[in-house]
Amino acid sequence: MTNQSAKTGGELLAEALAIHGTEIAFGVPGESYLALLDALVGGSIRFITCRQEGGAAMMADAYGKLTGRPGVAMVTRGPGATNAAAGVHIAFQDSTPMILLVGQVARDMRDREAFQEVDYRQMYGALAKWVAEIDDARRIPEYLNRAFHTATSGRPGPVVLALPEDMLSERVAPPPAVDRYAPLEAAPTPAAMADLHRRLAAAERPLALLGGGGWDAESLARVRAFAEAADLPVAASFRCQDYLDNRSACYVGHVGIGINPALAARVKEADLLLVVGARLGESTTAGYTLVEPPRPRQQLIHVYPQAEELNRVYDADLGIVSDVKAFARALGDLAPLDGSRWAAHRAAARADYEAHIEPLPVPGALQMADIVRWLAETLPEDAILANGAGNYTTWVHRFFPYRGWRTQLAPTSGSMGYGAPAAVAAKAVHPDRPVIAFAGDGCFMMHGQELATAAQYGLGILVIVVDNGMYGTIRMHQEREYPTRVSGTDLRNPDFAALAAAYGAHSARVERTEEFFPAFETAMAEAEAGRPALLHLIIDPEALTPVQSLSQIREKALGAA
Repeated sequence: MTNQSAKTGGELLAEALAIHGTEIAFGVPGESYLALLDALVGGSIRFITCRQEGGAAMMADAYGKLTGRPGVAMVTRGPGATNAAAGVHIAFQDSTPMILLVGQVARDMRDREAFQEVDYRQMYGALAKWVAEIDDARRIPEYLNRAFHTATSGRPGPVVLALPEDMLSERVAPPPAVDRYAPLEAAPTPAAMADLHRRLAAAERPLALLGGGGWDAESLARVRAFAEAADLPVAASFRCQDYLDNRSACYVGHVGIGINPALAARVKEADLLLVVGARLGESTTAGYTLVEPPRPRQQLIHVYPQAEELNRVYDADLGIVSDVKAFARALGDLAPLDGSRWAAHRAAARADYEAHIEPLPVPGALQMADIVRWLAETLPEDAILANGAGNYTTWVHRFFPYRGWRTQLAPTSGSMGYGAPAAVAAKAVHPDRPVIAFAGDGCFMMHGQELATAAQYGLGILVIVVDNGMYGTIRMHQEREYPTRVSGTDLRNPDFAALAAAYGAHSARVERTEEFFPAFETAMAEAEAGRPALLHLIIDPEALTPVQSLSQIREKALGAA
């Protein structure tokens, strides 16, 4: 081996990432992986420098959602890795392909509690599909090959690889290269699809429910064609509302937090549930009450890419281990279904949905439902909406009809702070599409500093901060459980418009509904020119939910005491 042929671990890692199709990496630099950063210089991978590792990991998750390929985040050891945990948890619960690369102490320093040393196998063991540490630079192609396959095969999810600092700078003879990963795919058996067809044909009140990871536009188009041909009602699991065009006559609503009571009743009353890709978790099942474990009242056909998930919580009448793409293709091979038996049922469910998304007034001069409905009528069909967690999201989820695949970026894990970093990633991936991030005042302060990242890279996102001066969701629960006893939920906020201006963004304060429309037009013009923008919306604290004010929640709790 000559010095000319030898390569550092960092160079081998950068090459392996490129072989597997990595275009962008999000990260916060650290001395523990300087050799990898150096190897990126002049290469094909764009490194986007973030302002906090949690934001970088959330950007990687958003990238994975948007592309179907693993989003890559790079962080340093110790506090860098712990900061990134929130994004890894999102990717795990959302079934998003992601790879987190973590700098690690040198190999001869391990097990001494060296500076910022952490055992990442223990730390991330319950948050990732696979956690490993690369001790030998010659095995980098092997580890990266496994990482990309693990992140994308079966139930997609995050992989964490720790990178000892000296391993990255070590020079070794280049090992044999590997080909680009190809996700492994499980397909349904003909017998299972025949059984599914027989059960559906005999149903009277069927309901399909879509969710989970692993989808793409083509597979969802196949599902839509099948549903519309059979007049089959289809609902979306929690924060998966863009899986079926909400304008389709078969789309009947969002089975998640703030569910339409009429739809909740239909889930309970269905004689057959066809669940494809969704785990049927706590948020989708309203705390396991819409579909009760272990033996649901409804006949359950559960299609999922991971055998270990099937019959783990729910005893399915028919469990099908299948990748959602393969299942969607198999639907096209089924004989046509006669949907006349449930046509009226589907039509009534659709009418319930359309009534549910009509705007409702709330206390105060700023009406979120009217604003969201106006956005739905104004934005182009390919606009991407991102949000984190909080009561402000209930207006978006209820009143905005999603019209295309991956126009919604929202964490099913309920992680605050997701909206702004997700929007940054979305604009980096789709620079020609409008990208809007919604955030509450508490939510924005979690990762709002990534607005500086947007400004640095000329990514024209628009952030809409809905400010009610409190942690609204927690206050809602607090008033229900401990009415009038306010503790820990009030917020004294900065001037978000001034803060955004300090980051270099366009900004404006909006206190009334009619002020929003011209402010939005101006902000979008700035965003289209490559300058991020922020609108600071002041909403009445009484407007705690679309259907109940703060005082109404409190009074109901006091009356029940």
